[in-house]
Amino acid sequence: MSDITIKIKDREGVQHSVDAPTDMNMNIMELVRAYELAPEGTIGICGGMAMCASCQCYIESDHELPEKTPDEDAMLWEAFNVKDNSRLGCQIHITEALDGLELELAPEA
Repeated sequence: MSDITIKIKDREGVQHSVDAPTDMNMNIMELVRAYELAPEGTIGICGGMAMCASCQCYIESDHELPEKTPDEDAMLWEAFNVKDNSRLGCQIHITEALDGLELELAPEA
């Protein structure tokens, strides 16, 4: 088992440093839900299908992330509070390469 550390700023502005397993095929949205960093029912509403943007986050570190899929790009085009560094947490799978990743949860739309 190999855990990495990810820093997540919640919607209240509180910084959390959490351990994230790299061997469970989890994504950022699932990690936020597991640590209850957003009120239940406000993140991952579509279940991680890139269809709701409730898990939108702002990537604040310089980590190399996978390219956005066409579905993710289309969803972000329709979402509120989108910035240049916006991504959908459900589309970012936790790997060892993300150790030290810093992100902020986007405001609830």
